[in-house]
Amino acid sequence: MYDNKKFIENVNYINLHNKIKRKEARILIFGLGYVGLPLAMGLSEEGYEVTGVDVNNEKVSKLLNGESYIIDISSSKIKKNIDNHNFIPTTDTTVIKNADVIIICVPTPLKKNQEPDMSYIESVVDLLKQYIKKGTLIILESTTYPGTTEELIQKEIDQLGYVVGEDYFLCFSPERVDPGNTNFRIENTPKVIGGTTPLCLDLACHIYNTFINKIVTVSTPKVAEMSKLLENTFRSINIAFINEMALMCDRMGVDIWEVIKAASSKPFGFMTFYPGPGIGGHCIPLDPMYLSWKAKGYNFYSKFIEIAQEINKNMPYYVVNKITEALNVAGKPLKSSKVLILGMAYKPDVDDVRESPSLEVFELLHRKGAIVDFNDPYVNYFEIFQNKKYSVKLLSENIKTYDCTVLLTAHKIYDYKLILENSSLIVDTRNVFEEFSKSNPKIFKIGNSNQEFNFNNLKNAINQ
Repeated sequence: MYDNKKFIENVNYINLHNKIKRKEARILIFGLGYVGLPLAMGLSEEGYEVTGVDVNNEKVSKLLNGESYIIDISSSKIKKNIDNHNFIPTTDTTVIKNADVIIICVPTPLKKNQEPDMSYIESVVDLLKQYIKKGTLIILESTTYPGTTEELIQKEIDQLGYVVGEDYFLCFSPERVDPGNTNFRIENTPKVIGGTTPLCLDLACHIYNTFINKIVTVSTPKVAEMSKLLENTFRSINIAFINEMALMCDRMGVDIWEVIKAASSKPFGFMTFYPGPGIGGHCIPLDPMYLSWKAKGYNFYSKFIEIAQEINKNMPYYVVNKITEALNVAGKPLKSSKVLILGMAYKPDVDDVRESPSLEVFELLHRKGAIVDFNDPYVNYFEIFQNKKYSVKLLSENIKTYDCTVLLTAHKIYDYKLILENSSLIVDTRNVFEEFSKSNPKIFKIGNSNQEFNFNNLKNAINQ
């Protein structure tokens, strides 16, 4: 139960509560990426004055020109909120001194040794220690390990002599952004919030309630941090399981895709997951490792997480082996063969290549001597070996020049009939070509040994 007396007597709480209610609270968002920019737009649309800080000059310049770099946010929306003076993008970190509410949405990558890189959060905390004023609400949204909010933020601010829940307010609210998802956006995805004290939680709820339909409160920031990791570790482990089943079915000569279709007919007790070339995006490849790393500090070792990570990380190697197998059937070596990769983004219909397994497949093929190009309607280029690799055009006469076409990301915009008709060989990691051809010797799928294929059947299919 809340202590109503504390609510009434806490002047800092009352002042900020009233500012939030009147939409006079000045909101500062650190990090204008896939999490911070949609959040900034949501709050700006509600009439708050939102300042967005990002250290990337190019991003800020684009925003100031009313240009979006995120597929889910229109340029017109950015321009409208800038013109209305509700959204102010900047690289000036000293604006923190004017903020009433500070929301941290900075990156939390993994280091090469698979340990969490907290440097971005720590940089923001250093600024907080310089500029924070009494009555400020701080909300961390960056995905991280359980205990981060208290260990990296509260501990540092408390050392300044501030008392959490009285002098300042602190919460954790995990982002749940799913780029490219048109059904669930920030406003209709339930928002989990964990407050350090009831007053902290109450203020954060008032902020998010203005534009998010449903709020889910939990008892502590640590519970909220753990909930985010549980969500994505669940997905990582189940994807790893179905990937392992794909490897098993390949060995057994069974089509995993047909198996999944049959199993998914059960109306209870089964949840459908699909195999693929690996896992990508910021969350699923990284979040389980945050949890595993933190658990080791308690002398707890998660075998599930480690095994799932190993299986998912090895899928690009399996895909390259499947490409080699397909070329061997056609009587061609992988070395010097021309390979066209379709899709560099980590998931369909987005431009996000973070942790995309396509990047590793591309690199592995290149290192094995293949001549590799890619097409992605959403990704103009990516950087590899300190050079930019640009997307090639997907035209019938162009497709015909490649020895093998590899589908890694099933963008809806692709003309799969065109690809099928003009490709010499296809390695399909998403089973999308089954809709067009249930039995075609030139289509090789993961999770299927293709044992019935032979060179003559393939030659005939290519010549048709």
